Amino acid sequence: MRIALLGTRGIPANYGGFETFAEEISARLVERGHDVTVYCREKSTELIHRGVRLRYVPTIRHKYLDTVAHTAVSSIDALFRRFDVALYCNAANALFTLWPRLVGVPTALNVDGVERRRKKWNRLAKTWYLVSEWLATWCCTEIVSDAEHIREYYLQRYQRDSTLIPYGAEVGRVEQSDLVRRLGLEPGKYVLYVSRMEPENNALMVREAFERVKTDFKLALVGDAPYAANYIRKVKETRDSRIVIPGAIYGEGYRQLQSHCHTYVQATEVGGTHPALIEAMGRGALVLYLDTPVSAEVAGRAAVPFAASELTEKLQWAVGVPDSERKEWGCRAMRRVEKFYSWTAVTDAYEALFQRLTASANE
Repeated sequence: MRIALLGTRGIPANYGGFETFAEEISARLVERGHDVTVYCREKSTELIHRGVRLRYVPTIRHKYLDTVAHTAVSSIDALFRRFDVALYCNAANALFTLWPRLVGVPTALNVDGVERRRKKWNRLAKTWYLVSEWLATWCCTEIVSDAEHIREYYLQRYQRDSTLIPYGAEVGRVEQSDLVRRLGLEPGKYVLYVSRMEPENNALMVREAFERVKTDFKLALVGDAPYAANYIRKVKETRDSRIVIPGAIYGEGYRQLQSHCHTYVQATEVGGTHPALIEAMGRGALVLYLDTPVSAEVAGRAAVPFAASELTEKLQWAVGVPDSERKEWGCRAMRRVEKFYSWTAVTDAYEALFQRLTASANE
């Protein structure tokens, strides 16, 4: 099949979960013999990455226009390239999933979470997301949800079912730790937080909770965000020498950080399945997560929930937990990811979906 992937910032992944998803799923589909093109925003001389074709189109660099402008232009370009199926990411792009269908190309839309609940959006943006939720129910050929909670949301609110395909992650630690040490961190002696530095992801809450923990462990707050300078400045306003805030880290550095942390904290309160949560579990970390329906669905009994008011208490417990108990939590987490969230299983599901959509379109 000739497959197009639209709606992300593109690959190589250097921003967030959708970009990692785009890279991992597209590369694996190429390995299976498919021809995959990923539309990208950041112009580069690289035309092929891990066997995937990279297609660069312009966008409008603005907090509220970047995603939809780039996806609109990408969709127009895709109309002339004879794809068999197109996969869109982000519910905000629902309108554009109709355009390829007008020329006979079926489309799937990964809606992520309920994005209109994010604090960063103004009233107009939240309205666009709300309208886009409704548009998703009839513009695309198939809605894809990455969590049962999101599937139930669309089913109950819009009476539209969706295909449930979770996010994926690798299983197992990497042995190298040189990049971890370069940040001034000692393997097994730090707490890790990874997310875009936006208010609903609660980096500030994690920092303030850790400041009250009595430990010689360090806290690494990893992440960035293009339109959240004021919030990031607040996060960085600490005098605690145990806290390290290096910005966004990708690739080998990210893998090492998750492999060698003592405890991982997931504090996001909005969205679908959070990639960093699954990835930390796959690396065998002791995971604490803010108790939301989606995160609880992912974690099962392999991670420890917390309410915002008890994070300090849970962190104090975590840094003092016996090593044997911490390893048991890690093994439990890795087994859960291997069973439900492997990239192989995720690729299988998307490949089957695309085959079904193209077969129906050709009938």
